[in-house]
This record gives sequence, structure tokens and C-alpha cells, in this order.
Amino acid sequence: MKFEKSLVWFRRDLRAFDHAALHHALTTSKTVYCAFVYDDAILAKLPRHDRRVAFIHASIAELDAELRTLGGCLLVRHAHARSDIVRLAAELDVQAVFANEDYEPQAIDRDVAVADALEAAGRQLLVVKDQLIFAKDEVRTLAGGRFSVFTPYKNAWLKRMHAAPECLAPWQIAPHAARLAPAQGAPALPSLAALGFEPVDLAAVGIVAGMRGGAATFESFIARMAAYDEARNYPAIDGTSTLSIHLRFGTVSIRHLVRTVNQLIASGAGGAGAPVWLSELIWREFYAQILFHNPHVVERAFKPAYDAVAWEAGPQAEAAFAAWCEGRTGYPLVDAAMAQINQTGFMHNRLRMVTASFLVKDLGIDWRWGEQYFALHLNDFELASNNGGWQWASSSGCDAQPYFRIFNPVTQSQKFDKSGQFIRHWLPQLKKLDDKQIHAPWEWPAAPRGDYPAPMVDHAQARATTLVRYAVVKAAGEADA
Repeated sequence: MKFEKSLVWFRRDLRAFDHAALHHALTTSKTVYCAFVYDDAILAKLPRHDRRVAFIHASIAELDAELRTLGGCLLVRHAHARSDIVRLAAELDVQAVFANEDYEPQAIDRDVAVADALEAAGRQLLVVKDQLIFAKDEVRTLAGGRFSVFTPYKNAWLKRMHAAPECLAPWQIAPHAARLAPAQGAPALPSLAALGFEPVDLAAVGIVAGMRGGAATFESFIARMAAYDEARNYPAIDGTSTLSIHLRFGTVSIRHLVRTVNQLIASGAGGAGAPVWLSELIWREFYAQILFHNPHVVERAFKPAYDAVAWEAGPQAEAAFAAWCEGRTGYPLVDAAMAQINQTGFMHNRLRMVTASFLVKDLGIDWRWGEQYFALHLNDFELASNNGGWQWASSSGCDAQPYFRIFNPVTQSQKFDKSGQFIRHWLPQLKKLDDKQIHAPWEWPAAPRGDYPAPMVDHAQARATTLVRYAVVKAAGEADA
């Protein structure tokens, strides 16, 4: 044993199985405490009716119950994490705090501060990889460089995984659970009200929190995975995994997901969909390493030349942005997608691309405005993926779409919601329009559409304006060929 006592600091890893930090603590310590801190530095910025906090709250209750089944418990605090975890380590007199690595700039800064404070007190912060299969510099080019294009990164990622399949092995918890500190005297878990938040009906938006919710969601998707390559494009059908919120908060294990999809691919049971879904998991890791190595992307373009794009500004831009946020653009697919995110916190991935393209390339509004709106409203908000997606749409990111590729919101609607099923669900004022009218209602002035607005811009004209807007980037020689 290296330590008499240690503490596992849970963050975005709310499960009691295949947990790297918990495994390392249990196998190096005689007694292991577990803790989670509701961090005021994060909570203070959120609306009082926040589905993510409700998801965490429900997941924490399940995690505590599972740890109690194993013989331990979860110590839950409500404070500023960077100072409180140091205070808790002193109260428990532990020699080490274990945590799973986080790769976001603010999290890295927090962990450095915690490590320094613990070291000053004669303790250690030990962080280990858990939320990714490969992190930091584990996937590099043959010349030892870093990837900024997805396909070669994916190929190198797959090659490394197949060469070292042990990277997918689960971190065992149950065999070492006897070392968990018993639950005697542990305070009750705080209520949502005590945290300053209102109750949220997660079931009403199709979310089941916690480890069991993650497992059930994945099992449901396995039965549909073979069709994922095609089904994922159609927002009116249940074609995606909806696992992103569980990946975000660690109620599922990335190793279990990749092991399972690999088995389906190897057996042929995964059809054409399984490799495509695996690619989506690799995209998540690609964006994570981009953020880790290029923290400037949080505020600026990955490609510096794109910081020169002259975005719309002033009251007119603010009014246009408000119309986009509220689903009043006059383009049904865009507005239906915004209604979906505003009412449920979920948005289908294709619609994230369509709405982002519309904001940036039809309205000429800075991608950072949309990125921040999604960050506030998405249940599955993850900085690296959200930033990567927005920079992809604005052509300013790594391996982004060329600046001249501009989604047409009408043809996207006609192709991916042909019968208007998705639009009618989220925009009931258009439910009386037929399958042709619903994609561009302004072309049929006599058609019944209630108070639905006319288009706020003409797409063809907006496209021409965007090409001029990006001309400065092209002139600088930075635009994609």
C-alpha cells in the first residue's frame, strides 16, 4: 500500500464501475473516501431551471446508493471546488486525492491550483486518464506531430487501438471495494432546492439519469445501431444514440462503448451503422485533443486568418440573433430545431449543423454567439465538441467545411424532413400545410400558417453576401481549397 488514506474526487465521471481514479485509489490505499463537490464557480452561472443540474443531482443519488452497496458512500459538498477539495482532504487527513483528467482550460487551471494547495499541505493530487481512450499526445503523426485533420487522426487512432487492445480493458472496482470508507456519519445529500435550483421533469424530455439510464440508453441503441449510418440524418426518427449526455457526465464508460461497438463490427452484427458510430466517438476525442493543444479556440478561431471575418454588429445583428434564438427566422427547419433545443435541451446533430450554418452564413453573426447559446441550453454541452462543431460550421476550425459550403435550409428540409413530420411536431402552426408547402411557406401566400413569420433573409442573397464577407480570408490565402 502506498497510502493509508486517499480521496477520490468525482467530477464528470458519475459511475461506480470501470472508473480509473477509483480503481487506482483502491489499489494503492488502505482506506478510500469518495466525494463530489457541487461547484459554485459553475452553478452560479446557470439558470435556476437547469436540466443538467437535475441530471447530475439524480445521478449523484444513484452513485451514492451504489457506493453504499459496495460498502462506502459519497460525501457531497456545495462550495467552490478548488478550495473545498483541499479543505476536505485536510478534514479526512488523506495523503492523496485521486481524480480523472479533464482537458478543458478552466478545469486544467483548477487542477493546477488544487495540486499546488495540496502539495503545500504535504498531500498529492493524482490525475489519471478515464474519459477518453487516447488523450493529449497519444495519437500522433508518423513524424511525431499533432493532427488537425480528422480522417488521418481517425486512421491513426484505430491503428493504435487495434495494436493495443488492452486500452479498452475495464478498471475493476468491486474486487477492491472492501477498502471503501464506511458510510457512518455521512451527511444527507443536498436537495435541488438547497442547491438553489428548481425541480425538472427529465422524463418529460426523454432523459433517464445515472448509470442505469446510461446502460438502458445504450442497450436501446444497440438494437438500432446497424441503421445508424442513414437513420442519424433524419430528425423525425429515433436514429441517434442519445448517449451524449451520459458521455458528458460519465454515467457510461467510453471503454465499454468502444469494446461493444468493436464486437458488433467484428461479428457483422453492427451493419453499416456501427463503424459510422465509432467514427463519431473518435470525433469526440479528436476535438478534445484539439482543445487541449489549442486552448485559444475557446475565444478565437483555430485558423487565425478567420478572426478577420467582419461579422454583423449593432442592434440589427442583436435583433437577428434574438429571432434565431427564439425560432422566428421564417425558415421552418431552422425554427423547429430551435424550438426543440429551447423546450428540451436536445438538438439533433444534423440540425446543429443547419442552424449553425444559418446563423453564421445566412445572418452573418459571429459563431461565438451561437456557441454560447448552445453552451447554455444543450443538455449534453461539452466544450470541445461544441466549439469544434461551431468552428466547423463557420469554416474557422480544424478540418472545417470550406467557407463557400453554405447549407440551404430549404433543401436540407426537403431532403431530411421530406414529409414535414419534424417541422409539424415543433411548429404546430404549420401543421395544415402540405408536404411541399411546409418547407417554404412563403411560396404559397394563401396557405394557412397562423402567425408564422416570413423569411428574415433571402438565402441566395445571404449566400452572396457571405462569399464577400469571407473574401478577406481567401485573400489571405487561408481559405480551404
